[in-house]
Amino acid sequence: MKRLLLAGGGHAHVQVLAALAREPLPGTEVLLVTPFARQMYSGMLPGWVAGHYREDQIVIPLPALAQAAGVRLSEGRMVGLDAAARRATLADGRVLEYDLLSLDTGPVMGRDAIPGAREHALFLRPVEHFVRLFDALLARARTEPLDLAVVGAGAGGVEIVLALAWRLQREGSAARVSLVAGSDGPLAGFADSVRRPVLRALQRLRVTVLPHTCAAIEAGRLTLSNGTRVACDVPLLAVGTSAPPWLQGSGLALDAQGFVATGPTLQSSSHPEAFAAGDVATRVDAPHPKSGVYAVRAGPPLALNLRRALAGGELQPYTPQARTLYLLSTGRRHAVASWGPWAAAGPWVWWWKDRIDRGFIRRYGGSA
Repeated sequence: MKRLLLAGGGHAHVQVLAALAREPLPGTEVLLVTPFARQMYSGMLPGWVAGHYREDQIVIPLPALAQAAGVRLSEGRMVGLDAAARRATLADGRVLEYDLLSLDTGPVMGRDAIPGAREHALFLRPVEHFVRLFDALLARARTEPLDLAVVGAGAGGVEIVLALAWRLQREGSAARVSLVAGSDGPLAGFADSVRRPVLRALQRLRVTVLPHTCAAIEAGRLTLSNGTRVACDVPLLAVGTSAPPWLQGSGLALDAQGFVATGPTLQSSSHPEAFAAGDVATRVDAPHPKSGVYAVRAGPPLALNLRRALAGGELQPYTPQARTLYLLSTGRRHAVASWGPWAAAGPWVWWWKDRIDRGFIRRYGGSA
């Protein structure tokens, strides 16, 4: 019997599980290995921080999905891969052999990218860890006049800082909130039509935007790139992610940043029995930003090609969309829609985003 190893419970693999539930794979043992038995949907995390959702409303329960698909789920974290021998090593020492491998483990946040971050910062990834620690932060902020800072001003960092500022003000907290945004400011790379309503939201919620990067973190303060020291009781890190370090010794072809290099069929460029999707992979033939939107879209073609690879059939190429829709929440029940240079903002955009997000959760067995 062949074994398909699904490593990671990310957006693409959730859809693979749903496809297997509709049509099981004959003569194949399918094993899903994931560090957590649930997927915390990152698209709804800012809404949870803002208090718009309960924790159970932003969760996809993987065990029920796996059971429906006839897939065995095992909690574990990958720490090694030998692509030539077709063996994956888990943190608990287990070694899993496979005939076909699919990677959807996501990226990691480097704990040592900023000196002192490992000791003093609260990281947004893994999302599961952040969720477990956030309630303690909120409890402190209700009783102490904390100085809080979100480090990183991409879409994720901006949504989190706005959600945090909204939640704290709504609850009457005296906490002060800053955004360490770098010289390019919030949402660098987005069109001005997107950035303008976001900047207005930051101003309305009295978020201090610091036009520098973070050079070091110590207990109670940040040191910025210009040498300025800023009071900070809790830094929340939303900095860029990197490839899992265990990929370096895997034997798989990697891109310049260490992510799995894949082609049109989502197969590894070097090992055709290995597939990868989501943020752990880079389409070298069709580069695109790493975001959940692209991971979700890659799920159905990944499921199809895994099925065809096991059956010895012809694989189908998949072309990612050239442009994608972003829906960015701004703290309150208000959001900004972005499609290339086009943008729109208002409560109706939040309603649209909320409808899409809740639908996604419910589709895979959640209770949104």
